[in-house]
Amino acid sequence: MSASAVVRRLAALSGASAVGAGAYGAHGFKNSDPDDYRIVLFETANKYHFYHSLALLGAAHCGKPAVAGSLLIAGMGMFCGSLYHQALTGDPGLRKAAPVGGVAMIVGWLAMIL
Repeated sequence: MSASAVVRRLAALSGASAVGAGAYGAHGFKNSDPDDYRIVLFETANKYHFYHSLALLGAAHCGKPAVAGSLLIAGMGMFCGSLYHQALTGDPGLRKAAPVGGVAMIVGWLAMIL
C-alpha cells in the first residue's frame, strides 16, 4: 500500500474520531458551567483535531505524504491528545506535550511543500 493511501485512511479515521469526540463533548459537558476552562480545552482540541484531519487529506497528495502525514499525526496526538486528556480528567500532567505537538503540526504543514 502506498504512503498516500495510508495517510488518506488515517485522515478518514481521524475525521471520524473528531466527529465522535465533538459529539461526546457536546453531550458530556451539557450540564457544566459554560465558562469552565475544561470545556474551552475540549473545544480547542476538537477544533484542531478537525482542521488537521482535513490537512491529512492534503498530505496524502503532497510529494512526501509519509513525512507530512507522520508529523501531522504526531502533532495531533501530542497537542489534541494532551488537551483532550486535561479536559476529560482535569489532570494537567500532559500539558507540556501541547507546544511540542503544535510545532509538529506546523512542520507538518510545511512538509507539504516538499
